[in-house]
Amino acid sequence: MMSLNDSNFPSTFFLVGIPGLAFAHIWISLPFFSMFFMAVTGNCILLFLIITDHNLHQSMFYFLSMLFSVDLVLSLSTLPKMLTIFWFDTTAINSHACLVQMFFIHAFSAMESGVLVAMALDRYVAICNPLRYSSILTPMVIAQIGSLVLLRGIGLTVSFPSLARRLPYCGSHVIAYTYCEHMAVVKLACGDTTIDNINAFIVALFLGIGDVAFIAYSYGHILYTVLKFPSQEARAKAGSTCTAHVVVILFFYMPGFLSVIMQRFGPPTASAAKVIFANLYLLFPPALNPIIYGVKTKQIRERLLVLLNPKQIDHT
Repeated sequence: MMSLNDSNFPSTFFLVGIPGLAFAHIWISLPFFSMFFMAVTGNCILLFLIITDHNLHQSMFYFLSMLFSVDLVLSLSTLPKMLTIFWFDTTAINSHACLVQMFFIHAFSAMESGVLVAMALDRYVAICNPLRYSSILTPMVIAQIGSLVLLRGIGLTVSFPSLARRLPYCGSHVIAYTYCEHMAVVKLACGDTTIDNINAFIVALFLGIGDVAFIAYSYGHILYTVLKFPSQEARAKAGSTCTAHVVVILFFYMPGFLSVIMQRFGPPTASAAKVIFANLYLLFPPALNPIIYGVKTKQIRERLLVLLNPKQIDHT
């Protein structure tokens, strides 16, 4: 016999897209598709370079491969459905598919935050303790860090869909978003959502405050160490190795903080600005990370030039 929760759990949800801008969905889809293409193409190319080039089998590039993999999954979890909404007005999504998308989006966002923490640790060891870098960050340690990032991302967010699944949805089944964002789904429930709200707040606090605090602490020590370098050239070289990471951190956390603030403390109805910020949080990092690291990382830049111009090999 079907339980009350089962009977009140809808078979289908409906994604609005960007509220109030349905008339412009076709035009909005152009930058969205461009970012999707950039994300998939860029991350696949850089993953291919790191996997196939043994010169890039180093600690920093192992962490970069984790970042590119996470970004690829995030893009594939969100953009295809968004584009079908914009192009074909296909707003319906199976409720279980919605919960799966919810899990992938939040789990891999948590994993990306974990990878950024791991990369901050990598830069801290490389600059503050360079003589022990290879002995500290061994392949085994990197594998353990990667496993921890994966398990942490899953452990922190697996409760989101399971808790949302238990709630009764006796009202509207329309999600005023372009994807199945956790709190946007929970707000449709007609039951008590206190546990869901507290759980989401704790996870957001852990990731937003804990991870950022660790990254800030690492870069504070890095800055202190760099300023003590005797030569300007050494300081510039050390600083350049961290520039790309700092830019990536800003692109990831700033839209994320704005999205969380607007979602938690904004009006009950989703505005276009709220949804756009939530999309930027998911779209910008996967699209821009390959460009940032492709331009700022010398080894990757050189391999890309060789890939684009194989004849260059003959002159090296």
